Amino acid sequence: MAASKSILDIRGKQLKLESAADVSPFITGVDPTKLTAIYLGGNSIGVEAAKEFGRFLETADVLQLADLGDIFTGRTIEEIPAAIQALLDPLSHKTSLREINLNDNAFGERVVPFLTPFLETNHSIRVLRLNNNGLGPAGGKKIAEAVCKSAPTDGSRSNLEVVICGRNRLEDPGATAWAKAFEAHKTLTEVQMPQNGIRMDGAEALGRGLVACSELQIVNFQDNAFIDVEMDEVGRKAVRAWGEALKTSWPKLRFLDLSDCMLSNGEGEVPPLLEAFNDPNTKNLQNLQELRLQNNNLDAKSYEVLAQAVTKLTNLKRLDLQDNDDVEDNEHLDDIAEHLKAHGGKLIRTEEDEEEEEEEEEEESVEESPEEAEEAEEPVLLVTEEKSTFETLTNLMSKVHVS
Repeated sequence: MAASKSILDIRGKQLKLESAADVSPFITGVDPTKLTAIYLGGNSIGVEAAKEFGRFLETADVLQLADLGDIFTGRTIEEIPAAIQALLDPLSHKTSLREINLNDNAFGERVVPFLTPFLETNHSIRVLRLNNNGLGPAGGKKIAEAVCKSAPTDGSRSNLEVVICGRNRLEDPGATAWAKAFEAHKTLTEVQMPQNGIRMDGAEALGRGLVACSELQIVNFQDNAFIDVEMDEVGRKAVRAWGEALKTSWPKLRFLDLSDCMLSNGEGEVPPLLEAFNDPNTKNLQNLQELRLQNNNLDAKSYEVLAQAVTKLTNLKRLDLQDNDDVEDNEHLDDIAEHLKAHGGKLIRTEEDEEEEEEEEEEESVEESPEEAEEAEEPVLLVTEEKSTFETLTNLMSKVHVS
């Protein structure tokens, strides 16, 4: 166990904790009143063990981070509700709490009623991580409604800044509910919802809901479907909604991942979303640093639009167009590559380009000083950092495809 005066860290130990006696060695000697972070992820925690941790957390009144990700491996659906309730109940009114990580727990819809009281009650959370929880459309809708209820109604500023809710099969019902939650919490700086089976109606709702979030910096909706190729203009309403949002609403946007989102039908159609980059009224994209548009049926006409756009996107350093049409032999892409390279950026057309980029990053990491390496080993708060998005979750998500 890594422990300090303020951090309890047993993550990744693959422990199977069943009883209070199993927990005792890890909390003995740790003063909960001074605890700022607790990391329990990567262990299997039973009901009685969860209750003991819960008792320990009751007096943790300066706790800022609770990492409860991946703590129910091998547990039955009968065990998980009581265990998660025991862990969350003492956190419900912690005004110091800034981040809760519940990733990679197989909750399903049945566990949702044991999550919603915490989400409705704690108004201090800045970072909410609910990735890969098997929520489904109904469960995702209930979670979003609970988050929506936690938004201030007196005109004060919400504390919520980051929502990670990918790989949950939210589909359109869940996405529409989340759109309302995002509209209620106007303070969001980061939203990641990849691989959720969201289609046109849900994508449109999200685009319109996120318009209210003028401080957005990071957006990841990889692997959700934005158009219905069998429909006419009605089938393009989601792409248009996102195009309008790009033109008017997100002046701080730095990272946008819409890979595998079916933005075009592949027949020379330029998505309205891309046309927004060249709209004379678009003044909101000067901070964009990374744009991922893999596998969207884009072709030469879209590349021509992007070639004009990159000259205006003065901070763009990485454009990913893998798995689109004719990416290896197109003069507009050649122009884009040359422009980005001249400004210290890179166009990713193929897997080879990506592998080359990864090799360059590895070479840079080898040059890391011993002091930097030592600092990286220290347990740190997960509260949103630039690296958390650009170098971890989105990189992983972009490589995973759900059929």
